[in-house]
Amino acid sequence: MELKGKTIGFGITGSHCTYEEIFPEVKRLVNLGATVIPVFSNAVLHTDTRFGEAGAWAKKIEEVTGQKAISTIPEAEPLGPSKRLDVMLIAPCTASSLSRLAQANTDSAVLMAAKSTLRNDRPVVLGISTNDGLGLSMYNIARLMNTKNIYFVPFGQDAPHVKINSLVSLMRLIPETLAAALDGHQLQPVLLERWREQRPS
Repeated sequence: MELKGKTIGFGITGSHCTYEEIFPEVKRLVNLGATVIPVFSNAVLHTDTRFGEAGAWAKKIEEVTGQKAISTIPEAEPLGPSKRLDVMLIAPCTASSLSRLAQANTDSAVLMAAKSTLRNDRPVVLGISTNDGLGLSMYNIARLMNTKNIYFVPFGQDAPHVKINSLVSLMRLIPETLAAALDGHQLQPVLLERWREQRPS
């Protein structure tokens, strides 16, 4: 997997319960030699939850990457003309962000970074985390899956016996998905029995 020397936008939206899972992948990408540019939604910076105080995860991610995060639309817009990013990742990508991306509604720094990347005919990778993936959000997943230059970190049901519509990407596949996307391919299989990955062996 060759990510050394690549510049990766790492967009993070408001699935706060997923931050602990994506944080090791930020470190992995840095260790693989990539330059990782954090891009935060307002929810990351301004929402306190039982998973952490507002801004705490953002600060940790900035420290690991050594990069100042992009957090506003004006900061993200120049990513297009500068062609700074080789690939844009959104992980976790919530149902709300999926919906707005599918409808070309660019109202956050993360979505502007994605739009700027697509403008340059470069890949955008989505690591979804939504309780509604097999509900109304399935329409947006299907639409984006059939959109040029958009790829998905393989995903599956994370808790099918208690949250029947919930879908979450297997975030440890982020590096492999990025490498495949940079080669113009969707990492396969894209549909996983993800809940089995979480059970003790």
